Amino acid sequence: MSAPLSVDEALERILDGVEPTVVELASVEAAHRRTLAAPLAALLTQPPFDASAMDGYAVRAEDVARLPTTLAVIGTAAAGHPFAGAIASGQTVRIFTGAPLPVGADAIVIQENTVAEPAGGGPVTVSVREGRPDPGHVRPTGFDFRAGEVLLGAGRRLGPRELSLAAAMGHANLPVRRRPRVAILSTGDELRLPGSRPGPGQIIASNHLGVAALAEAAGAQSRFIGIAHDTRESLEEHFALADDADVIVTIGGASVGDHDLVGPALRARGMVLSFWKINMRPGKPLMFGRLGASRVLGLPGNPVSSLVCARVFLVPLVRALLGEPAHDAHSRTARLGVALEPNGARQHYMRATAVPGSDGLSIVTPVRSQDSSLLAPLAQADCLVIRAPHAPLAPLGALVPILPLDF
Repeated sequence: MSAPLSVDEALERILDGVEPTVVELASVEAAHRRTLAAPLAALLTQPPFDASAMDGYAVRAEDVARLPTTLAVIGTAAAGHPFAGAIASGQTVRIFTGAPLPVGADAIVIQENTVAEPAGGGPVTVSVREGRPDPGHVRPTGFDFRAGEVLLGAGRRLGPRELSLAAAMGHANLPVRRRPRVAILSTGDELRLPGSRPGPGQIIASNHLGVAALAEAAGAQSRFIGIAHDTRESLEEHFALADDADVIVTIGGASVGDHDLVGPALRARGMVLSFWKINMRPGKPLMFGRLGASRVLGLPGNPVSSLVCARVFLVPLVRALLGEPAHDAHSRTARLGVALEPNGARQHYMRATAVPGSDGLSIVTPVRSQDSSLLAPLAQADCLVIRAPHAPLAPLGALVPILPLDF
């Protein structure tokens, strides 16, 4: 019997040879949380003209070099309504934030430093009493970016900031990766759908909901293909619904017991098994293989084991399929709020809560129970404390790696 793989070895096999999904176009309005498939260059220059950053008066800097002075107001410029003429010596244009500077103007005098006065029924004049023009009151052409600049890289997840930038860059449609298709199958005669009333020996199926939520948060499109009974016929019927999936996720039945039929049923369909156990707690019975173009990830049936393994293995797989960095960029270091006993032979992912510490690091405390069947403590947790195999006693305040459960 082969020894269980380490977590790192298992993840390496799962990610080996992953090719990102195909490119498709999404409108900028519909691209939230999608992943860019190619670098994005600006089509426009922003701002496209020298613009006023303040309400005031557009002037020639040489006309206000000595104060006080009086200038003739020859017009108005507002955002979307530029002044059509040009400013000559001794003239000014009333200007508002966002408006283009008129031809001839090179500075802004803010309105707080001026007093406007009618000039005997003729053009209005403005007296500039104090204050030199501030260069910061003019936003020069291209102050934000210029056409041709690459501002968003391939593999970038599109959030609110990225979408605002992409639209300002002039893009109506964005090249994105197709969302990986993840088919999720629960297995077990004891399972009933949420909302059902379980009979003797039965429980409500819930793991698929958490696994689907993790997959979708990572950028996938998930679908639940049902609950398979513990028969080869039922498994075959359900697996037929997953032929187009990039990833097939099974929950339960991935071990080697008499009722664990998932592996044999998949091998009968042509799956090439890579491994079925890892040196991890919770989650030792974890299966991985390839079935045609699909990758198959068999998660344990225990609720915590299922969700922790999905966080550790499924999330990086989805990211790799999107062309994003697969290894978790959000893992970080925290400080223990309690001492921890020496760890055993398996890498342990301890459910824990984190609070801000005075030194900028989070302080983490494991939840009351680490039993792999308990969902209530898992719901209280917001991170996983990672303890290496045979890690020694960790004292209060020791630094430990953690993996956030939310990302």
